Amino acid sequence: MRKQKGFSLIELLIVVAIILIIAAIAIPNLLRSRIAANEASAVGSMRTIDTAEITYSTGNPSVGYADTLAKLGNGGTAGTCTATFAPTAAAACIIDDTLSTGIKSGYVFGGTVATPGAVAVTAANGVNVGFNVQGLPQSNSTGSRFFFTDQSNVIRANPGTAASATSSAL
Repeated sequence: MRKQKGFSLIELLIVVAIILIIAAIAIPNLLRSRIAANEASAVGSMRTIDTAEITYSTGNPSVGYADTLAKLGNGGTAGTCTATFAPTAAAACIIDDTLSTGIKSGYVFGGTVATPGAVAVTAANGVNVGFNVQGLPQSNSTGSRFFFTDQSNVIRANPGTAASATSSAL
């Protein structure tokens, strides 16, 4: 009688079953890690917007805060911000092109998901004296917390529903 070389069907099925068990454990953790990374990126983007709004209002005192993220970035025209470009109120080149569109890392920044890039401003005598920006997840697979910031430069978060000035600070 000859002894055959190789694995039996039972041995192969056991290995496949072990791989499936490991995958079933790892995939949900991977998805949670991705959500946590998106939320961390959103907080960083909110901080960037806060700093950019302060810089913009300081550089444009007759305008005050910017009413769109595009004005904080390239003004809506790709390639505007070059080494030889002089910043203007319409294109300050303070934030990167991706964030100036209002969509980054699974989050929409602006007034609502329908209006990415819009910034709600409070005007007095023709000058924007206040602003507020929402950070909304595009879906529940990209994030579970909603963010809010305004001229107080405090980033606030709310799990599961839109954040506001009364939400918990981070």
